[in-house]
Amino acid sequence: MTTSVDVVSGTDSPYALSHLDALESEAVHIFREVAGEFERPVILFSGGKDSIVMLHLALKAFAPAPVPFTLLHVDTGHNFPEVLQYRDRTVTEHGLRLHVASVQDYIDRGVLRERPDGTRNPLQTVPLTEAIQQHRFDAVFGGGRRDEEKARAKERVFSLRDEFSQWDPRRQRPELWQLYNGRHAPGEHVRVFPLSNWTELDVWQYIQRERIELPEIYFAHEREVFKRSGMWLTAGEWGGPKAGEETEKRLVRYRTVGDMSCTGAVDSDATTLDAVITEIAASRLTERGATRADDKMSEAAMEDRKREGYF
Repeated sequence: MTTSVDVVSGTDSPYALSHLDALESEAVHIFREVAGEFERPVILFSGGKDSIVMLHLALKAFAPAPVPFTLLHVDTGHNFPEVLQYRDRTVTEHGLRLHVASVQDYIDRGVLRERPDGTRNPLQTVPLTEAIQQHRFDAVFGGGRRDEEKARAKERVFSLRDEFSQWDPRRQRPELWQLYNGRHAPGEHVRVFPLSNWTELDVWQYIQRERIELPEIYFAHEREVFKRSGMWLTAGEWGGPKAGEETEKRLVRYRTVGDMSCTGAVDSDATTLDAVITEIAASRLTERGATRADDKMSEAAMEDRKREGYF
């Protein structure tokens, strides 16, 4: 009989959970805790790998019953078509309900204004917070992980947001022994991060183990790209390339997926899960640090946006 090392005692035990099993168990517990404690939870689902894993865990947590949460996507209007197709296919396959908050609608109504650099990622905050208020969501699941960025490393699994959806790190509550405090005043809500303790490598190893389907842009493919600020960006209606920025066809893949205007591709020949996992294990840059222009606007770019109500 195969045995494993008990993570607490360090002894061989046939009952010890593997690393991925422990992370899965924690996430499933968080989903069930929220289902029992809150009235109107929602899962942020963009079709990116972290939200895909999060939805997979939610399906596992309540099987064979349906997931007792709706989905919410803040659509910038500059999303990758492959990802939106995956999103819609997944919603249909599992019979889920999806709310879409459109940044373009807010621009058309004059509530938001296009930025000079063309990126719409920072414009997601108002549609997100208004969707939360409109539908009275009291718990909002996000796929953020502590290894992604230093501001996210400060956040608890249950992260309290005030009536304006703003985050105050001084109001973070202790979470000893996986005891989560979901108490909140009327108008406030809690952001919940089931993948907080996962790393990018954990996510990919779990995807491989569970045989989870992903949008094809996560694997190496040929694409017309141009270089800006050291990153390979996809040309599109959002405003790229500019004069002097030449496109070229390269073999690339995406480590993270967001707004096309600020999400860079990386040179890669990884066309399989094994190759992607090997590539990530050797990387010394986080996915956001390597490929997200919106996080490079300032040293505190992510924390500033979180204080305003961002994911």
